[in-house]
Amino acid sequence: MDSLVLSVLEYPKVLQLLISRTSSALGRELAEALLPATEMEEVQFRLSETREALGILCSVPNVPLGGIRDIREGIKRAAIGGILDTGELMAVGGVLYAIRRMKSFFQDIPDLGPILTDYSGGITPVRNLEQAIENAISEQGQIRDDASPELSRLRREIRTTRQRIREKVDSILHSSEYQKYFQDVLVTVRGDRYCIPVKQEHRHQFPGIIHDQSASGATVFIEPMAVVQLNNDLKQAMAAEKNEIERILTLLSLQVAKSASLLTQSCETMAHIDFAFAKARLALDLKAHEPLFNQTGQVELRQARHPLIPSEDVVPIDVRIGNDFHILVITGPNTGGKTVALKTVGIFALMAQAGLFIPAANECQLTVFHNIFADIGDEQSIEQSLSTFSAHMTNLVRILNQVTGKDLVLLDEIGIGTDPDEGAALAMAILEYLHSIGARTIATTHYSELKTFAYSRSGIENACVEFDQQTLRPTYRLLIGVPGSSNAFQISKRLGLPVKIIDRARQLLDKGHVEMESVLSSLEEEKTSYIRRNAAIEQQERQITELRKKLELEQETLTEKKAETINKAKNEAAGILRQARRDAEEVIKELKEQFQVKDGQERQYAIHAARKRLRDNLSQAHHLEDQRESLPTVSAEDLRPGMKVWVVTLRQNGTVISVDSGEATVQLGIMKVNVALKDCRLAEGADEPRERAPQSKKTVDTLKTQTVSRQIDIRGITVEEAELQLDKYLDDAVLSGLSEALVIHGKGTGALRKGVRSYLKQHRHVRSIEIAGFNEGGDGATLVKL
Repeated sequence: MDSLVLSVLEYPKVLQLLISRTSSALGRELAEALLPATEMEEVQFRLSETREALGILCSVPNVPLGGIRDIREGIKRAAIGGILDTGELMAVGGVLYAIRRMKSFFQDIPDLGPILTDYSGGITPVRNLEQAIENAISEQGQIRDDASPELSRLRREIRTTRQRIREKVDSILHSSEYQKYFQDVLVTVRGDRYCIPVKQEHRHQFPGIIHDQSASGATVFIEPMAVVQLNNDLKQAMAAEKNEIERILTLLSLQVAKSASLLTQSCETMAHIDFAFAKARLALDLKAHEPLFNQTGQVELRQARHPLIPSEDVVPIDVRIGNDFHILVITGPNTGGKTVALKTVGIFALMAQAGLFIPAANECQLTVFHNIFADIGDEQSIEQSLSTFSAHMTNLVRILNQVTGKDLVLLDEIGIGTDPDEGAALAMAILEYLHSIGARTIATTHYSELKTFAYSRSGIENACVEFDQQTLRPTYRLLIGVPGSSNAFQISKRLGLPVKIIDRARQLLDKGHVEMESVLSSLEEEKTSYIRRNAAIEQQERQITELRKKLELEQETLTEKKAETINKAKNEAAGILRQARRDAEEVIKELKEQFQVKDGQERQYAIHAARKRLRDNLSQAHHLEDQRESLPTVSAEDLRPGMKVWVVTLRQNGTVISVDSGEATVQLGIMKVNVALKDCRLAEGADEPRERAPQSKKTVDTLKTQTVSRQIDIRGITVEEAELQLDKYLDDAVLSGLSEALVIHGKGTGALRKGVRSYLKQHRHVRSIEIAGFNEGGDGATLVKL
């Protein structure tokens, strides 16, 4: 790409937005060097990298990018035998820590991004070097005392020697024999040796070595003879300490040199990861989306927002080119947004080919341009000079000599700066040439001739920036398919030009031009109205589509729930049947144990008879239900109060109380239920309503259940007896509509409690059990949910 075009389209400013979102100097270098690619595979790879980083950021916001520093110079110096200082080694240790964290981070999210996960394969933690640096250098950048046993010994020796020197010097300072010689009662250090300030006139009376004197000469700094040897010992220990520190730094530097290649590779990989997440952060901040690329040369941008215009000021535009037409001619008023539309298309192409997401609607279409050419000037004064025209024409000549059918050309105010007729003719000729070679071209102009030219040529389309006739201000929205007017008169009126002058200008204007401008203005208003109505229709269609999807989803959910309920009911019924068979087998087993007959053949006969009777009863029950469900459905005319019906859904007989058009009220025991007529079948003998018969024993039992107590006391009986009582009690409790019951079994030895709870867990009417509350008996009672 031409660097001049990058500058004109303000690509470096977009790069600054990207650079500010990097976390390291290494990532910043990659961002600064980013240029648009011209190969489809490379562009797709770059966008995939951004997409993965954005996905990770949305899933795991805290990506460990801290601690990535540029340690390349230190690594190079260590590799050629140099000794790194503590600051450089601390930087290496910090990077090693960052490398280890990043490696662990990608190991925890292996499926979120294959490209970035593959990058992490180039990161190699060097834990032994990181540990060695951490053990040798403190967070303040000092060599630790315990960096080596020798250093620890030397520093203890230094501290001990200094303490002895201070004690000796203090004793001299407080000696009555020498106090009169001292300028000040204090200790100073000269050349790493402890000295005492002595008055100049007493220097011969105080035994010691002079190391310095004050600027006035009134004071000399004397090292007392009593501490000379101690100072010598201190100096020697400090020299040994320095040598030991150098030895430690040398060893650490050698370790860095051994891992130089791994460190370099890891740093480069960390830079790429930092760069990828910088692109993702920019996409988040700009609310950008990934564009879709095609190989047909089509560009379709929706809700496109220039990335350098503040979000509160930018007006989104829709632009398309490359499908029905290859050249778009934009007309409209000054300061109406024509140049911004040009720059938006250009910067979007550059951003996308650089691997950056674009601030526009999702699934916008772009193509990979081999080159982008732009002739965009900021001079929009009426005082155009020959030099300006020459500059524009020189740029156009350069573009026309290089442009191909795979390029994008952006021309602002084409043909301006010379005679209008000649400028318009040149502009039309240039557009014809660009159309002939197939280059995608967007041009802005004020020439009316170009509006007509676009109408009369296939593959060339008009567009305009919308102008509000009510407020006399541009709306900055782009309307494709309608040419725009310059609206010079309206703008001049808004800016304060006298009405008389404007009216005279209208009189001087060519009649055909006036009619043309009027037609264009009318077309623009109609286009605007059409776009608004179309947008409203599209919104309604989207709402209808969403509602349809919602209804379909609800229908699927209901169907699934229905099937699930039916399957559950079938499974429960099958379970009941299996339980009945088990109960029958238990009866037979008890018969075997308890049936006492003299003759074995008679005993066997009784057992077979009991089994046959149970089997026949079960078959009859199934057959009866099948027969009842196969009976024809009834209508409202077929039923009258007092008739007996079989309710299919509840598998029970009931008495009709009242009949409505679509349902009947049926008495089932103590309950009144509204049942759909399609679920009712005429029971045997239900042809005529009969007078209510006296209450049968079964009815009496049902009535009794209406007053069943919420609790039952079974203390003092065996588990077998308790099971019999509980089975009858639970049947009555369910029929009476109780939702819970309290079984009092006491604590005792715990045998009854354990047996009862085990039985209740398996009972068909019991949903769950729990220990009763403290005020209801605690562990001596069990609360049963029915």
